Amino acid sequence: MSPTIRTIPFARPSLGTDEEQAVLRVMRSGWLTTGSEAEAFEREFAELAGVEHAVALSSATAGLHLGLEALGVQEGDFVAMSPYTFAATAEVTRYLGAHPLFVDIDPETLNIDARKLDAVLTGSAAARVRVVLPVHIGGLPCPMREIRQVIDQPHIRDSHGRNGSGPPISILEDAAHVSPTGSGCGLGTLGDAGVFSFYANKPITTGEGGMLCTRNAELAERVRLMRLHGIDRQVWDRYRSVGAGWRYEVVEAGYKYNMPDLLAAIGRVQLRRSEESQRRRYDIAMYYNKAFDDTDYLRLPTMKGNTSHHLYVLRLVPQRLKITRDEFIAQLSELGVGTSVHYIPLHIMPYYQRRYGLRPNDFPEALRAFEWCVSLPIYPDLTDEEREYVVRAVRSVGDAAYQGKGA
Repeated sequence: MSPTIRTIPFARPSLGTDEEQAVLRVMRSGWLTTGSEAEAFEREFAELAGVEHAVALSSATAGLHLGLEALGVQEGDFVAMSPYTFAATAEVTRYLGAHPLFVDIDPETLNIDARKLDAVLTGSAAARVRVVLPVHIGGLPCPMREIRQVIDQPHIRDSHGRNGSGPPISILEDAAHVSPTGSGCGLGTLGDAGVFSFYANKPITTGEGGMLCTRNAELAERVRLMRLHGIDRQVWDRYRSVGAGWRYEVVEAGYKYNMPDLLAAIGRVQLRRSEESQRRRYDIAMYYNKAFDDTDYLRLPTMKGNTSHHLYVLRLVPQRLKITRDEFIAQLSELGVGTSVHYIPLHIMPYYQRRYGLRPNDFPEALRAFEWCVSLPIYPDLTDEEREYVVRAVRSVGDAAYQGKGA
């Protein structure tokens, strides 16, 4: 290693003067909350994603919550999902009095395993499953075709729908790691609805925020209604109206999930830069892959079909190393390299263990992936020099801890 230790954070937002000017423009306009900027952001996002409807929201969590609500999830229903995800994916089911129904992951992709989903949907809870909620980990596509084939099987379909004991199973995609940049894969638009995230470290950021996309006009209208107190007229519409703009009616008990124009203005700039940002993420991922390809103590992430490269998740091979994953991370930290872990499975979190009686080995693939994974920095503003330093640091720690193929 170089004697000069660098400080490289795990994540760093890519923002510039264009975003600054966009925020100043909104500040000087006199209108800060949801208005013309948010409307324009929705139109531009929908066009890029290739859907008819996009609804800007305060977070992706809000989008998942409203998406499930619009799809009819009610108290006592089940939502099938992987436990290998962030807290938001499952917690929104509890907002509605419903329950997450965890399905183990494919150890190769870290996404929900369609074969295990098949087994779960033939179990005793099948008739109570209302939605399947696949998460595209790191931007790597879930097996959407296989998921659709599973829920369309006669023995599953017949337990739902008009002639069954429950409504048809819908698909709500958690596309929080996905960029809408035209890639041909259509992630976030392959189910009944999809939810994108604009959190600070996401492919497109507004600091906080999210977008629900759908081709279903009725679903989109329900989400628009519920994002702002269940009021029948949006604030911007009342502001622009002639006459009694103060009049409105509360037609549902809604929520406060709207995106302000200040954030939407940043999002519009980020959207224009998204292809350039994704190319940079791809370049970094390919550089890492080439740099680590000759090691046998690192398992490299699957790249096929990944066009977002939101995460770069290495998995350590425990038989080949004399240190634990946590020790590996600690040594990288001492060298100034920020890392993270994606993800701590939800089934080992105290709440879900207590509420549902879950044990760590209930989902062994998710547990195994968690115990040996480490995510490296990957973002557009990571310089060539910085990514080279990251590689040297990883190789330095790994080579020193290597105990050979015969271990």
